[in-house]
Amino acid sequence: MFFFRKPRSEQKRPEPRIPDGIKLYVIGDVHGRDDLPDTLCRSIEKDLAGTPLERTSIVFLGDYIDRGPRSAEVVERIVSGATPAPVMALRGNHEAILLQFLEDENVLDSWRRYGAMEALLSYGVDLKEVLRGRDFDVARIELRDKLPPAHLRFCEDTKLSWSLGDYFFCHAGCRPNVPLARQQEGDLLWIREEFLGFSGPWDKVIVHGHTPAPAPEELPHRINLDTGAYATGRLTCLVLEGATRCFLST
Repeated sequence: MFFFRKPRSEQKRPEPRIPDGIKLYVIGDVHGRDDLPDTLCRSIEKDLAGTPLERTSIVFLGDYIDRGPRSAEVVERIVSGATPAPVMALRGNHEAILLQFLEDENVLDSWRRYGAMEALLSYGVDLKEVLRGRDFDVARIELRDKLPPAHLRFCEDTKLSWSLGDYFFCHAGCRPNVPLARQQEGDLLWIREEFLGFSGPWDKVIVHGHTPAPAPEELPHRINLDTGAYATGRLTCLVLEGATRCFLST
């Protein structure tokens, strides 16, 4: 008797999965729209009915601040535990810029083009001179004074990436042809074209945000959850359980 084995390229790959008994809710870029995680958390609460809480986590993919009007409220929601499950918080490029600004006022010259004004205003920073292109150091010192210590610790403690089962989570994406364990901070926070244009396989499915799309992008090797929440009002959540996937959205 002869057995024919399909060539590797023709074999159906097993469905990506996370360990049994765990449920993950993975949320894309919030960007200062605290009204949207408020709505999404209520949807998660309903979806969680009957699921043991100790086996459930919410993963945020970064960019909690900037652009939208309520950056401080978004961070406060997470640090105060006002979510229906424990949170794994990843760092976005916007949190990285905030941390850089606290050490170097010159960062504000570029940061203000990415939504810094809305974030600073949400923390009560006086922007009159900043809007004239002056006194960046005064604004830096004022933010240091007004930023709650728990919010600073939150930004400092955010992780660059996280992995579970057959999934790898990060903010922006990964550098092609570099092992996931050796990805660099700059790429995890900022990469776009090189990652988005890469169609080759990865060791795991990359779940990311950073690049807005009209709807979540679900491709064989990556899933993009950034649906431009601050402008569209659509905040997207990927739900993972075993080998199943579904989406929740505001």
